[in-house]
Amino acid sequence: MSAGAERQRHYRAVVVLKKDPCEENLWKCVVAFRGYKFKTMSGLPFTYTLKKGREDEFTKELWIDRREDSKSLAWSSVLLAYHNIGKIGEVVDRPKALGDIRGVSYIYGLFYRFGLIDVPDEVKEKMAKR
Repeated sequence: MSAGAERQRHYRAVVVLKKDPCEENLWKCVVAFRGYKFKTMSGLPFTYTLKKGREDEFTKELWIDRREDSKSLAWSSVLLAYHNIGKIGEVVDRPKALGDIRGVSYIYGLFYRFGLIDVPDEVKEKMAKR
């Protein structure tokens, strides 16, 4: 897929999620952004992949590629954090504000990119550096 087509896929997924924020559209965003380069609050880069299970459907587990090893992030953890968002687009100061959830530093980066939360300006700078 070309870079332009990839950007369009990301854009469309975010627009749909913002228009109708629900678990189904959040999952569609997660699927659309697999392989995308995210940043944690401290600016550390990461990506994730999804594996396919039976009937060629994606499993509800994100495999975070941070260093040499992949860590699994359960969809249930993503949903816990999602349900802890007060209002869509509000500033969330730090990952733990979304809950004491395994992998929340990665979820924070996802939610910021998906437009579900905003972050403080100093965090934006760290997350924007290439």
